[in-house]
Amino acid sequence: MSEPRCVMICQHTSCLKNGSAEVLAAFKAREMAEVEVKPSLCLGQCSSGPTVRILPDEIWYCRVQPSDVPEIVEQHLQEGKPVQAKLNPRIHLRVEMFLSP
Repeated sequence: MSEPRCVMICQHTSCLKNGSAEVLAAFKAREMAEVEVKPSLCLGQCSSGPTVRILPDEIWYCRVQPSDVPEIVEQHLQEGKPVQAKLNPRIHLRVEMFLSP
């Protein structure tokens, strides 16, 4: 049996200043079976918050706004496809980052 998913939303100082409390509320407002949504202490990505980390997938989203939550829920949590546009580039490196222009 697979590990249940957990959506952690940073609620530390800089993420809070950028609206992470509203992001947390938006995730909690969604009904998701077998997905735990909880606030987190600092996730160490202060310059790119609000930060959302999804376990056990180890997917990190950056600059998440409440308007991004439906797409993350539907595309990632329901369909299993991470939302590329919101991936934290410091954690999820892309090949294009290493190609010469």
